[in-house]
Amino acid sequence: MRLVRKVVKLVLLAVLVLLILLISLVIWIVLRPAVPDNYTKTVRTGGEIEAAYLASGRHTVKYTEAEAPGDWKKFEIYYPEEVAESGDTYPVVVLVNGTGIAGSKYRALFRHLASWGFIALGTEDPSTCTGASADAALAWLLEENDRENSLFYKKVDLDNIGISGHSQGGVGVFNAVTVNSHSSLYKTAVALSPTNEEGAAALNMFYDLTRLSIPALLLAGTEGDFETKLVIPFEQMEKMYRRMDVPKAMARRTGSAHEQMLYEADGYVTAWLMWQLQGDETAARAFTGLTPELACNALYQDQRIDLE
Repeated sequence: MRLVRKVVKLVLLAVLVLLILLISLVIWIVLRPAVPDNYTKTVRTGGEIEAAYLASGRHTVKYTEAEAPGDWKKFEIYYPEEVAESGDTYPVVVLVNGTGIAGSKYRALFRHLASWGFIALGTEDPSTCTGASADAALAWLLEENDRENSLFYKKVDLDNIGISGHSQGGVGVFNAVTVNSHSSLYKTAVALSPTNEEGAAALNMFYDLTRLSIPALLLAGTEGDFETKLVIPFEQMEKMYRRMDVPKAMARRTGSAHEQMLYEADGYVTAWLMWQLQGDETAARAFTGLTPELACNALYQDQRIDLE
């Protein structure tokens, strides 16, 4: 009998230990950032411009947040520290997260953009394809820009607002700039590994690339079946690119899987946004001239640049 009790106790102890380990694993998965905190120091680069804009910018970064409706939970805003005292206005980048990956798991990406002088904002929306949460985030910031007691009162550069999104967030980008209330305010768009048009339609995540009216950068990876066979097969990417009748560029980063595209292409994402929203001519050389750096970068393939 004693032996039976001892065995039962050992089994219960083993079950308890296993349960604790499983709970710890779930907590780790939930809390683990989608973007490594040190990615700006570890991601490989293949060009001087890419390396320069992957590095952190000169601005010290601050953070604030505000309540957002429903599943969006909160608006998360990263901004240059001097905003509070400055009389200047600042360009804006709305970040649209992918499926089930809250904006709070992108902290390093937000901070990086803010270090380059952008007001960067997003939400916790688990399903961003309609662009509605991105539109609401921008609407909130515009209201703050008009509210006298706000940190952001008269601090938004209304002529230089951009948007970037990954995966389902790429779908959200296309809808945010074409069919939402504030679509006309966007100056440029970046889509990272967006769900292809046909695949998105099958999932009731519709968008229409022929409605684009602003310059757009389209990037994807070449690693893994999920990225290359399901989310954005190359033939689908080419078809999407042809339907974008705007100044545009595209490329695929060699060896990057779907989840890595969120941050491994950030050198060129930041360069694109610096060029488009801050008029940075050094950044522009990644995409313009006789030999654009992106076109010559050995870490990328299938480059297309059509800016006329």
